[in-house]
Amino acid sequence: MKTRTIISILISLFAFSACQRSKFDSEYETLKHDGEKRSYLLHVPEGYSSDSAVALIIALHGGTGSAKNIEEQSGLADFSDEKGFILCSPNGLNRTWNAGNCCGKASENEVDDVGFISALIDEVSANYSINSKQIFFTGMSNGAMMSYRLACELSDKIAAIAPVAGTMVATECNPSQAVSVVHFHSYEDENVPYDGGIGNGISDHYNPPLDSVFNAWNGFNNCALSTYFSYNDNVDFWSWLNCTDSTELQLYITKDGGHSWPMGIAPRKNADQPSVAINANEVMWHFFMSHPKP
Repeated sequence: MKTRTIISILISLFAFSACQRSKFDSEYETLKHDGEKRSYLLHVPEGYSSDSAVALIIALHGGTGSAKNIEEQSGLADFSDEKGFILCSPNGLNRTWNAGNCCGKASENEVDDVGFISALIDEVSANYSINSKQIFFTGMSNGAMMSYRLACELSDKIAAIAPVAGTMVATECNPSQAVSVVHFHSYEDENVPYDGGIGNGISDHYNPPLDSVFNAWNGFNNCALSTYFSYNDNVDFWSWLNCTDSTELQLYITKDGGHSWPMGIAPRKNADQPSVAINANEVMWHFFMSHPKP
């Protein structure tokens, strides 16, 4: 009986491990921080050589998500092989990030996610040839919110962020240096409404409207010029230029897509279908390469 039980447990553990394995040949790594063993997926592109410094993109999953989820939802691992950057996808404790006033146990327990991410940047930079002027963040939903908090508190390390379907919920934001921002959202997003309010997501918290978020970053970056035009028939576009240290702010709002990663993959059957009006990966990569750290 005991032997059967042990075999059953081993089979279950193997099945769990297999279903959690990255389909993109990414490797799970761990990092001890603040008494916790934190984990992350690291995708090193084909053809990487330590002889040349490369960009680092850290992608943050949404609430209840995981490193594996954000890899699959965004398609950034395949994109890493195409463009040659290293992709790092960390796991939040209890599948959430402490972005300030959101979300879940990470926020309730005041998890030091800023400290963890700072240590993660140092860890990856010590083990790989990373261009310190090309460290970028993106994230979905709660991960987008965390991207904003990191821009507020780790502006000395971050060149630019690309939040997707989120908003800024940081309780304080006093960046010491200007950070470029390119944001992707949808008018149809009912989880994090672009015009603010409590969405239909499980976190049940107030979301600041995007115009207030960009008004704040306009002030942080001391931008002097703003423009609006239609990116295409299904995307509205705003840009803030002439900012400190050649930084820039961009906002893309699609007329399709809902709470999703533009031209990504829906993470589950009942999730909103991604926008087909704009390719978030292509646009953010061009933006990142145009806005390195001064």
